Amino acid sequence: MVLPVVLLLSAAGTSASAAPGPRDGKGRFGIRLIEAPVARRNDPRALTGIVDHLSPGTTIRRRVEVTNVSPERLRVKVYAAAASIQKNRFAFAAGRTANELSGWTSAEHSVLDVPPHGKRITRITIRVPRTASRGERYGVIWGQAEARPDARHNVGVVTRVGIPIYLDVGAGGEPPSDMRVEALVPARTADGRPQIIAHVRNTGGRALVISGSLSLSDGPGGLRAGPYPADLGVTLLPGGRAPVTVALDQRLPNGPWKARLTLRSGMVERKVSATLTFPSSGTGDPVTPASATWLYALLAVAAAVLLAGPAFLLRRRRVLAAARG
Repeated sequence: MVLPVVLLLSAAGTSASAAPGPRDGKGRFGIRLIEAPVARRNDPRALTGIVDHLSPGTTIRRRVEVTNVSPERLRVKVYAAAASIQKNRFAFAAGRTANELSGWTSAEHSVLDVPPHGKRITRITIRVPRTASRGERYGVIWGQAEARPDARHNVGVVTRVGIPIYLDVGAGGEPPSDMRVEALVPARTADGRPQIIAHVRNTGGRALVISGSLSLSDGPGGLRAGPYPADLGVTLLPGGRAPVTVALDQRLPNGPWKARLTLRSGMVERKVSATLTFPSSGTGDPVTPASATWLYALLAVAAAVLLAGPAFLLRRRRVLAAARG
């Protein structure tokens, strides 16, 4: 018998990320990573998923915790399966579909017996072969619970929650991560809601999982608005481009507005700003934003000029005085 499957990828990876129970709201459980490398403690991604760069021939181990938040005992299977980045989204494969990374990955306990409202910990091991080629791989560590058909239910359910893996392989240091906001586009949806679309390019060597927010200021009558969260889930492959959308308040006037956008991925953060006016309908013209980096550089140059000016005049006066003497 083929069982319907409920698939839930745990984006947060915290104990709160419990999937709905196998049946009738019972059997709720969650899975989370409970350790991260010291070098990545400041990287938010490494607290919710396995994010690392390894040389061929390297082995790492990470502990994960499965939490049962229901009054029923649960039998939870733990295993690795394939994932990929498709259409700028992290996409997990069906069932136990394997890939190269899942073949390198194993769980200390393939099945955990988790008591009601209890926890169990298992260790995940990733062994990278010495012959592994350079490049980034993607996968998921799944926790899976099943409810079989019985006298009261003629349909079985399989529930999964998971921890994403972003593993880069290559000798030497990790490829740098970076991104560039190439344009900001004001627009309105079909129902008239304003939005700003940021065209973002991954200029680094690692996949980026984009988050961020946008604030508006200097609007009509001095209005301010925000911050508004950016659309979550946009994932960019190295060299890839994608739109990141920020939905705004329906009541906002057309403008003009000063828009300030902050985008993040891990420890990478980019801030840009631009003056925008929303169209009455459809899509407006793209605007090339100013980067905070360039603004800081211009301010530094201006400060240097201001500081150098008095010194230059003082030196010139001394030279003239010496010439007269």
